Amino acid sequence: MAEDSDAEKTEPASAKRLEQAREEGDVPRSREVATFTVLMAAGAGLWMTGDGLVRQLQSVLVSGLKLDQEQIFNADVLFHRIAVDVVQVLIACLPLGVAVMVVALASPMLVGGWLFSGKAFMPNFNKLNPINGISNMFSTNALVELVKAILKTIVVGFVTWLVVLKYKDAVIGLSLEPLKLGIGHTLNMLASSFMFIVGALGLIAAIDGPYQMWHYANKLKMTRQELIQESKESDGNPQIKGKIRQLQREMAKRRMMADVPTADVVVTNPTHYAVALKYNDGMRGAPKVVAKGTDEVAAKIREIAREHKVTLLEAPALARALHKHSEIGDEIPEQLYAAVAEVLAYVFQLRLFSSGKGKYPDKPRKLDVPPTMDPLDPAYIPKHGPQADLNNGASA
Repeated sequence: MAEDSDAEKTEPASAKRLEQAREEGDVPRSREVATFTVLMAAGAGLWMTGDGLVRQLQSVLVSGLKLDQEQIFNADVLFHRIAVDVVQVLIACLPLGVAVMVVALASPMLVGGWLFSGKAFMPNFNKLNPINGISNMFSTNALVELVKAILKTIVVGFVTWLVVLKYKDAVIGLSLEPLKLGIGHTLNMLASSFMFIVGALGLIAAIDGPYQMWHYANKLKMTRQELIQESKESDGNPQIKGKIRQLQREMAKRRMMADVPTADVVVTNPTHYAVALKYNDGMRGAPKVVAKGTDEVAAKIREIAREHKVTLLEAPALARALHKHSEIGDEIPEQLYAAVAEVLAYVFQLRLFSSGKGKYPDKPRKLDVPPTMDPLDPAYIPKHGPQADLNNGASA
């Protein structure tokens, strides 16, 4: 069952999959939306510029039917006259043509957007495979296209029938009207009929546009295994990433251990915690933590400290507080200044004694470690979480 569910394409396409499809020239397209917008633009253009266009074309037609003797017997003059008339026709139709062209170029923005892909021009011999062609003929997409064609025929036919019923009497009455008035009425009826029929196509376009978007998204869906594989290719194999993180931790641990010999003192728990502190005399700032760890790491820190004669001091509460509230390379918290100062004073006095100066110092017994910073103290306040807020509120 798990294999079956993994094999099903139930996951939405990833951004990489969508981008790859666009690079290959595969984007959602709706011919119905493009056809509707272009025809509607043409109809609206004819409606707005129809009168002027008819007058200009009528003028060209009347002018073209008048020929003088020179034009009849001189082919050059006749050809020049024809060229002038053709140019006038093109100029008369130019605004309408430009409007339709602009709408045709802008219509892809409604579904899929503009796309320029060189891969779409590359020859694809799979499209010449007759088996693929036969399978496409009996596919779901072919069935949808058949339904759309039938639906368009029914809708357009029904609207055309309504238009014929509406203008039936008017068409019969055109024979009784003067020529110019009849031409005007004819153009108005043609424009109205055209707009009604194109409006019917708008219903098909309103359905086809969302369907094409859904079909495209459904076609590019991925299986869970494909998503996992893509994630591995994009972000790297989790096992390799885990190995890299492990190596990084080991390198950080080696660097930390290399800094232990430079420490002034190692504060211990004595067995579970170890924190190495260093203070540069004469420099501003508080002592810094150069190494810290628990259990095996703490044991290694103590071992290195003994090898390099770094002072070890058992101070369980201070060791726990430093380990909990300090990071390697950071200065110690302000609340622990007094306790650490007492420890460093003991270490410096011990060095003087070792060099033959002064007397042997007494070990610090009761260090000033705030109970709220010791993780094992009942009064400890966690750094984060709801309990921290409760304790802070209680303290306030």
